[in-house]
Formats: sequence, structure tokens, C-alpha cells
Amino acid sequence: MQRRKTDLLVIGAGSGGLSVAAGAAQMGVRVILLEPGEMGGDCLNHGCVPSKALIASAQRAFRMSHASAFGVASVEPQVDYAAVQDHVAESIARIAPMDSQERFEGFGVEVIREAGRFLSPTEVQAGAHVITARRIVIATGSRPRIPPIPGLSDVPYLTNETLWQLRERPRHLLVIGGGPIGLEMAQAHRRLGCDVTVIEAGRALSREDPEMAAVVLEELRTEGVALHEEHAVEKVTQTADSIEVTAGGLRHSGSHLLVAVGRAPVLDALGLGKGKVDTTAAGITVDEGLRTSNRRVYAIGDVAGGPQFTHVAGYHAGLVVRNALFGLPVKVKPQILPRATYTSPEIAQVGLTEAEARHQYGDKVEIVRLPYQHNDRAIAQRQSAGLLKVMVVKGRPVGASIVGQQAGELIGLWALALSARLKMSDIAGMVVPYPTIGELNKRLAGTYFSPRLFENETVKKVTRAVQRWLP
Repeated sequence: MQRRKTDLLVIGAGSGGLSVAAGAAQMGVRVILLEPGEMGGDCLNHGCVPSKALIASAQRAFRMSHASAFGVASVEPQVDYAAVQDHVAESIARIAPMDSQERFEGFGVEVIREAGRFLSPTEVQAGAHVITARRIVIATGSRPRIPPIPGLSDVPYLTNETLWQLRERPRHLLVIGGGPIGLEMAQAHRRLGCDVTVIEAGRALSREDPEMAAVVLEELRTEGVALHEEHAVEKVTQTADSIEVTAGGLRHSGSHLLVAVGRAPVLDALGLGKGKVDTTAAGITVDEGLRTSNRRVYAIGDVAGGPQFTHVAGYHAGLVVRNALFGLPVKVKPQILPRATYTSPEIAQVGLTEAEARHQYGDKVEIVRLPYQHNDRAIAQRQSAGLLKVMVVKGRPVGASIVGQQAGELIGLWALALSARLKMSDIAGMVVPYPTIGELNKRLAGTYFSPRLFENETVKKVTRAVQRWLP
């Protein structure tokens, strides 16, 4: 065994681990990074990048078949599913150099392509290396959760990790799970010409505001996705030429099965007990500064048991660098973390939903609503199905829900508003190019002030008085 010492040991080369390693190394800290699998982690190789590439292909196919409303003849797209997967692979390949071992070694990071396992609270074994570190960051991410469904282990099924290996287009894709991954892939495959059935044990998009989720689910049904909510899967079987899923008393038959019922933190083989690192079923237990029960060890990203998003891992990484390198106090602020689901229309959220805001603030909260149908750009693009809803307390937004075209882009402004504690007057005072979807944010802020200005008799009296005195 080779014994090594370092200032910072990072376990996992996903988005969070890479951000910590790069930031620390460029500040002169000795960093060792452990990764037994692919650099870039799930986001690059199995999640965000490939799914958005597939969605982009599906959008092109959908536009071809729905062009007549714009005065262009609709045509039935000829989908080459293998070529679609080539596009997915090319997208990954173009981004991969940014996450490569060579790039991070250029920053001064020592990369060891081995898994890490705690031997003690300060020692981690990685292959032939035993590493002692002053600080350790666990960033091992998550993997698809596989539910204990009778018969599932006996049939071939897909997850977000294996879907990208398909070369033939599924004839009929069965999807277990009505969350973001399940619905994104369901709609994309429907637009690529597959029959698609989604089976969800509870309510689809259950984390989202029901009013906003309903807009997405209606569109999916309109496009031909068979969506069965409140249908718990009872068993899965395989016949000579199909896979059958029995749920809610119904039997669904398809050619392929995608399991998308959430993700589980990667904790096994880490030896966390020897590291004195406590865990729960949700992940590693951390305090508000992302420290574990072992004060030398941090956990970030999916493995920390919170929201499982790439941007959250990046946010965690920035906090850990500040604390581990400079001793600065840090605190995770869950209320400023946005999320988005990239169906069409998109759905996005930051801060409190309407129900959460009413529960927390009662009569003090104001709900400001603005439909997309009032936006000129959305009308011109025939994408006016959508809604903005912002929850306001004492002139400051405390949450925003958006469903519609570019919801994932629009939510960024409200994430900034919550992070910087901006007032609605700050949003109303900005100038936005016309015509853009982004005007919706400014117009919603104007909607908040309209009754205060135009329906207030005192304001009208003051205005008339001032007019009499003006030259």
C-alpha cells in the first residue's frame, strides 16, 4: 500500500466533486480526486446532457408534424432512432473534455481512477493507495432507484443509465414513474413516433403546484401519451414478444420498459461506519453547512439527501470551498434553489408554492398571476399556453411557479430575487427587450402594482392635485 497525504480528498467526479476539486486546486490546495467510473458523473453521461439532446431531437420531429399552423406544410418526420442516439453521443462527446481527467490534472488535481473506502475517520483507501486528508468531500451522487416490484428482476428493463444504449426505436415504451425523468422521456419518445404509456402510483409531477402540473399533463395526453395516475404497479411479466405491467387492475403491454421512480444515493462500499459518517435512507446526514457527523468530512450533491439536481451540487461545492479552504461560515438556503422539468411546456419552481406560502404566511401572502396569453412573443410563436404565479409577502417574492415556454429560463430571475432579497419594485423597474418571453416577468411585477396605482382613490386624488400645481 502507498500512503499519501493531502489537504483535500474528493470522492466522486460528478459536477459537485469536479467543482470542489477545480476550485481548491486553483487556489493552491493539494487535491486528490477519486473516480472509478466516467468523469463527469451522471449528469454528463446518463442524465442532463443526453436527456436534453434526445428532447431536442424530439422537438424537431414535433415541429415538422405541426408546421401547418405557421403556413408551412406539415410532414410526417422520418425518425432514424440510431441517428438520434448518435446525436446524443455527440453531445456528450463535445462536453466531455470539460470534465476530463486531463483538464483537471492541468488544474493541479491528482486524479486516481479508483473507488474510495474509509478505513478510519481520516483515512480512505483507493486501490493501492491509503490517503490521509485534512478535509474530505463525499460527492458520489445517486443512481436509479429500483423498486421491489414482483417480476421486475426477471425482465429486461431500462433506466436513465441504459436508455442511451438503444439503437432501435421502441415500438411501445412503458414508463413506470410520473416524475420529471419519466415524463420527459415519455413525451420525447412519443414525439419520436413511439406509443407510450406512463404508470404512476400517485399523482404525476406530485412535487409541483397542481395547477401548473395540470397544464403539462394535459399537453402530454393531447399528444397521445397514455397516462395512468394512482395506479400502483402490482407485477411485471414477460411474454414471447412483449413486457406486461399490471397496475391498478389493468394490464399494459409494451416492447420496452423504462423504470423512472426516483434516485437513491450511492453509499455502498464507502465504509461510512469506519469513517464515523452517519446516514439515513435519504443519504448522508449533514448540517446546514454540509458537514457530516465527522467534522472533517463534507457531503454534497445527491448523496447529501437534498434536492437531486446538478446545479444544487454546484451550489454545494461553492459553499464547501468557502468553508473548507477559508473557514468562512456557510449555510445552505433551500428556498433559493430552483428546479425545472423540461417537458413541453416546461415547468419550473423556486421558493414556496402557493399552498406552501398560504400555509406559512396565511393572509399575509398575495398571489400574483399572469397567463402567457398576454405575451406577444408567445402568441406569435403559438406557445401561449402557460402561467406565471408569484407568491409575495410585504412586497418581496417568496416563491414563483411557472409553466410554459422557457419556464426554465424565466425562473432564473425569481431565483435571483429570492437570493438577493429583491423587491417586486426591483423587478418592475427593469427594462426588457420587446418582444421576448422574458417580458412576462416584468409584466407580472407590474400586475402586482396595478391595483395599488390604478384602483387607489388616494393615488388618484394626489395625482390630480399635483397636476393643478404643475406649470
